Amino acid sequence: MAFCSMICCGKGFDRNDSGKKQPMWRIFSLKELHSATNNFNYDNKLGEGGFGSVYWGQLWDGSQIAVKRLKVWSNKAEVEFGVEVEMLARVRHNNLLNLRGYCAEGQERLIVYDYMPNLSLMSHLHGQHSSESLLDWTRRMNIAIGSSEGIAYLHHHATPHIIHRDIKASNILLDSEFRARVADFGFAKLIPDGSTHVTTNVKGTLGYLAPEYAMLGRASESCDVYSFGILLLELVSGKRPLEKLSVTTKRPISEWALPLAYERRFSEVADPRLNGNYNEEELKRVVLVALICAQDEPRKRPTMLQVVDLLKGESKEKLFELEGNEIFNIPAAGDQKNGTLAAQDNSDIISEDKDSISAHKEEVKKVKEEITSENADRV
Repeated sequence: MAFCSMICCGKGFDRNDSGKKQPMWRIFSLKELHSATNNFNYDNKLGEGGFGSVYWGQLWDGSQIAVKRLKVWSNKAEVEFGVEVEMLARVRHNNLLNLRGYCAEGQERLIVYDYMPNLSLMSHLHGQHSSESLLDWTRRMNIAIGSSEGIAYLHHHATPHIIHRDIKASNILLDSEFRARVADFGFAKLIPDGSTHVTTNVKGTLGYLAPEYAMLGRASESCDVYSFGILLLELVSGKRPLEKLSVTTKRPISEWALPLAYERRFSEVADPRLNGNYNEEELKRVVLVALICAQDEPRKRPTMLQVVDLLKGESKEKLFELEGNEIFNIPAAGDQKNGTLAAQDNSDIISEDKDSISAHKEEVKKVKEEITSENADRV
């Protein structure tokens, strides 16, 4: 099959890791995965999405696994299955979800990963664990830095470089120590050497999409940077990327946070569940980094390597430059953008069934009058 040829050479790990012992993936039998998941028992189900379901399982040696089972077989599902297996087979990093293997028998397509006991960041911010307040400030900072390092690896150290295209809270998984693992590479794209971007069908999740990607389908590392900025604001505030103001309007989280940054009211950005227990300088740093990542103009966003450095806060000079960034200058009266979107679609997920630009009305409205000079040259 097509995906088999793609992943047979999937040992293309980072050349910086050459000589190191790498844990390897393997092919699982369907019988083995049926046994591990108790025949994909409902009680073993960890979650469900448009792709299908994820189940907890235990192998004969006692190790725990997570098994993604595609809902239905189709040419599209086959391609996305092959893409994700190939991407995961190429990369190894402490902040990326490890591939344990895959199964392709008949029309069954399954991907096997390491099991993450603390599920996803989404589950702690907005889901089943949100009321337990398990994410103290130290854990949030570690998640911010760890996930940034995982994405930086994809952009700068994987060969060829990889764009994730779906950075969001539900794709940041948490291990037993709440360490971040970037997951779900079904939408990922390889960037050939010498290329700055690829033009492709728009996929992803509303609220996280960079304007140039939503408008023109131009995917680049900078699109992931934008999504990561939104994720950082979500992490520190506990708010969703799009805040529903009324039945007909939503406000992007960046448009809510930026006025507070103008006035240096960073404490008002902090998640109330923290009860004031956070490091003020770190909070300010994360908010400022998030907002420069989530700028509309791609050329003004930092690289992920720069993001990692800024989040770690090791250079006072760089932090001083960050705080003095022009984006944080209070705009003249009347210059501030109206950060609301029409809430016309209940679904935030953009899949191949919604690849036309008309499906992205919310993102298009946000950037309709804010196309960058780079993009305007193409008109």
